[in-house]
Amino acid sequence: MKIGTLAERAGLSTKTIRYYEKVGLIDPPPRTEGGYRAYVDNDIDILRFVARARGLGFSVKECKALLTLYSDRSRASADVKALALAHIEEVDRKIKELQSIRLTLGELATKCHGDDRPDCPIIEELSNMGEAR
Repeated sequence: MKIGTLAERAGLSTKTIRYYEKVGLIDPPPRTEGGYRAYVDNDIDILRFVARARGLGFSVKECKALLTLYSDRSRASADVKALALAHIEEVDRKIKELQSIRLTLGELATKCHGDDRPDCPIIEELSNMGEAR
């Protein structure tokens, strides 16, 4: 099947599929005599797998590791679980970082009058934060 059909059936854009090929998440398919990529049904399953993993926030590197485990029928589920647990730790770290950002932004917004005056505590604080570094 051609890339457009694959994209439609996998629920991805052709650009995303080409990107996944470029970064090595999926192998480039053989080409027809006319130069078209020739995909097979299994490529749909792999792309859906990658899309779900990416949707859960796994990095390209992590997706490569997951795909290796996906294709290894003798894998240990402990290896898959270890990847998932490591990813959970990263998600928790990002959540804490986002909560801190939200708290800071909330404090800055509280300081701002939000009126027609040009002075803005938010701009002043952001400017001062840059100097503190």
